[in-house]
Amino acid sequence: MGVVVIGSNSMALREKSHMMTGSEINRTLVHLAHEIVEKTDALDSLALVGIRRRGVPLAERLAEKIQQISSLHIPVGTLDIQLYRDDLSAMDNKPIVRPTQISFPVADKDVILVDDVLYTGRTTRAALDALFDHGRPKRVRLCVLIDRGHRELPIEASFVGKRVTTTHAESVEVKLTETDDVEKVMILERTSDTDSRRAAKAKDAVG
Repeated sequence: MGVVVIGSNSMALREKSHMMTGSEINRTLVHLAHEIVEKTDALDSLALVGIRRRGVPLAERLAEKIQQISSLHIPVGTLDIQLYRDDLSAMDNKPIVRPTQISFPVADKDVILVDDVLYTGRTTRAALDALFDHGRPKRVRLCVLIDRGHRELPIEASFVGKRVTTTHAESVEVKLTETDDVEKVMILERTSDTDSRRAAKAKDAVG
């Protein structure tokens, strides 16, 4: 079980449980692609916009799967919403919009924003503001691989791969081949570096 130190105050994130394997992620995306096709009347007006980082490869995979189902090419754009944190251990998320890459007209499109994890809703709110700077879509929906709850804004996803109950002390981490060279979804829990060393020593003693 890995431990990653995330702050100068000796806080760490430790893997608590393994949620999804690579094959489970793929099956979930297949299901989401079919659901999107079923709930979209005019696929020729559909466009996907991934929220960087991991929302982008998820959007690209979904576009490929939708094309396999419908034989239609679905354009994919990118929004870069960075989470600036003054204190990583406090998980103080402050979404900041960076330059976007959307090569198609947004006006009158049926846009689906794609992200890996839906949490407070702040990132989605920032993405919506950035998207509307490019034009006024006909409709905007949200698709996420994981919904972990704890919303701070009235934002909900139209398409959800998996819902999971978490605490504020936990974090959901999605790893994808395109960004991390590995495929999995984990739940991490916040712990002190001291506690992590104690747990490692206890494990070594038992082993």
